Order: sequence, then C-alpha cells, then structure tokens
Amino acid sequence: MTPLPHDGPLTIVRLANFVTPVSGGLRTALRHLGAGYRAAGHRPVLIVPGERRSEEDTEQGLVITLPGPVLPASGGYRLLTDRRAVAAELTRLSPDRLEVSDRTTLRWTGGWARRHGVRSVMVSHESATGLLGTWGVPGPLAVAAADRLNAATARAYDSVLCTTDWAAAEFRRIGVPNLVRAPLGVDLTAMRPLPTDVRAVRRARYAAPGDVLLVLCSRLSAEKRPERAIEALARLRARGLPAVLTVAGTGPLRERLAARAARLRLPVRFLGHLNGRAELAGLLGSADVVLAPGPVETFGLAALEALACGTPVAVSRSSALPGLVGLAGVAAVDSGAGFAAAVRELLGRPESVRRAAARAQAERYGWPAAVAAFLAAHGVRESGAAGGVRESGAARGFGEDGRLGGEERNSGARQRGRDERAGRRA
Repeated sequence: MTPLPHDGPLTIVRLANFVTPVSGGLRTALRHLGAGYRAAGHRPVLIVPGERRSEEDTEQGLVITLPGPVLPASGGYRLLTDRRAVAAELTRLSPDRLEVSDRTTLRWTGGWARRHGVRSVMVSHESATGLLGTWGVPGPLAVAAADRLNAATARAYDSVLCTTDWAAAEFRRIGVPNLVRAPLGVDLTAMRPLPTDVRAVRRARYAAPGDVLLVLCSRLSAEKRPERAIEALARLRARGLPAVLTVAGTGPLRERLAARAARLRLPVRFLGHLNGRAELAGLLGSADVVLAPGPVETFGLAALEALACGTPVAVSRSSALPGLVGLAGVAAVDSGAGFAAAVRELLGRPESVRRAAARAQAERYGWPAAVAAFLAAHGVRESGAAGGVRESGAARGFGEDGRLGGEERNSGARQRGRDERAGRRA
C-alpha cells in the first residue's frame, strides 16, 4: 500500500522496546527522528518502558515511560508488556501514524492501528535471521523461523521499513509486498574531526605517544561480538604492533571481557557508557581505528559516528556495514585475526587520506535526509524552507512511492476509508 501524501501536521506515536538511558544506536536514532518530526511541524510522541510511569516534554517531543519488567540477562533492557496500558495510551493520544520499533512483543499494535484506522509502520532495526544465528540456532532453522516471524510482522503493519538493503534482504526473500527503505543518519555537527592540537590532547587520555589507539563503541552483548576486539588486540600485539584498546559501552559481557583482557595482560580500558556527546566525539576522533565487529548490524550508528569524526572503521563483512562505510573502512573476516588484518590495512593508508575519506563518507548520511525519508514512508510531504512543499522520498534515491523497486499493492476499500479518516483528524 502506497501512503497517500499528507500536508498537515500529524500526531506520530512511536513505540520502542530495548531502550534505556545507557542504550546506544536505537536511542540515538529515536531522538534524532523525533526532533526532526517536531521541527517539520508534527507532534511526535515516544512511548518506552521504564521503572515507573512518567511524561517529559523533550527536544524529540513528548516521551512517555510506562512501567515494564526487566528482560532477564539483557543487561537492563525493559519491555512494554502491559497491553492494556499501552492501548490506553494509544487511545488517549489518538495518533495519525504509528511507528513501532519491535517486531515481536509489540506486533499486536499493528492490529490496534488497523482497527482504529491508523497507518502503521514497523521499523526493522535488526536482522531476525542474524540474531537467531548469534543465539546458536542452526542456519536452516534460523532462516525458517525468521521467515515465519517476518511474514507475520509484514501482515500486521501497513509498511515494513528497513534502513539498508542488507536489512531488507530477509523480507525480500519471502516476497513481502509492503517493504519501504529509509536510511538512518549521523549528527555531522556534534560528530566532526578534531583540530590537530585538540586531538593530541584528547588522545593522551587513552594512549601513550607511539601507541595505536583502537576503540570499540558498542553494547557489550553476545550479538555484538565484542570479544573479537580483544582477540584482534592480542593478535596485533603478538605481531609487534603497540596497540591499545579503549571500550565505550556496557552490557552483560563486560565483566567477562575485562577478566579475559586481564588474564591475557592486554592494555584494555573500559569506560562504560559515555553520557556526553562531546566526550564520545573526542574518543572517536582521537582513535586511529574504530572496530565494529557485530555481524548482524543493520545500520551501525557508532560506525557512522566514527567516520563523521574522521576515523576509519574495521567492520564485520557479514553485516550491513561494508556497504555503508565504503572505501572509508575495511570489511573484516569475522575473527580476531580478520580484524587485526583489517586494522593493519587501514593503518597502511596515509593518515590524512584515511581521515578525509572517513568524513566524506559520513557526509552522505545527514539526519535531515533520513527524517525526510521516514516522513515519506509515512506518506508525509516535507515542507521546504520557503514554505513550499516537495516530495521527500524519490529525490533522495528511493522509489517514487518510497518502496524498494517501486513495489505496490492494492490498497482496497478498507484502507481508503482509514486514509480518509486520518486525513479528517489531521
């Protein structure tokens, strides 16, 4: 179904699980998208789980926290499990659009949206096939289970939005007809290369003169494969490279990783979660190479932030990141030895060349274009600065209807009625 263009302000309610005050990419994406929706004149509302109920007006719009239990062994992630409470909030807010960032426990909200004549989009932030594989499910079983899950998700929502072709592949595999594409972005203002003198000062916090500074900025959980950064460091030092590793992020594997580094007598520093964007930018910008070993990353905001800071990235060749980092990075074999080889390849390039290439690649992914593409997926036309109106999707490399390959399906009389109702509310 192709979203009908909409010119007026909309109430866009977003639902997301797996968001905490110390979570990374998803939290960052939600903040920038909400701020972009608000700047475009819409009313974004974000509903997330937490310890207790609260409401806060923020730069990304109204943020509502509903009580949700902690998912065991997740490192503190909570879930929106009280359907009655979530449904009551949705009814109270009377959204024009629903945007859901969870394909499993919140799938029922697609049915709620359909019953209430609200257009719905599910944003796929992960690969179901990849995640099942990292949990030890054998390949054929992982594919079959992911296909069933993804087919049910596609039926539940008006559109399934993927941020890369890599992420969309598992939906294309089963012929999902309501697939759309929109990229995420990177804050090119907050994340930018450091002046040479500032970089030297920042770098001294983490590495001695002559050291090679490696950085891992990641949630420390199994699907991110953070142990490969430790293994790469061990391999590099065994080959005589004076490398050190700084880790920004937290998660259930932190203690195990720290114990392993200590046992191997490796120079690894664990910073935990970095609250300030300036502190994160300083760390990323002072590194020689940033490592992104997660094999199921569908977009990888931390990798893009590193590029924006002028630092090249070694990424898992199994993830979506090789296509995102391009020649500003190296796709590594998924092993410690593979990432060590990628680091050496990047260090073999002149520093000025690799840093310029990193920044240039990041500049292809600003948030304004990402916000416009997401709004296009909602059937929204973006208002220009001079008060005109322009279509958001096609001008940025997407299909005329925002779909992969221009795919369409018959909307049907029921959907047209919901569109008319949404238009009357807006």
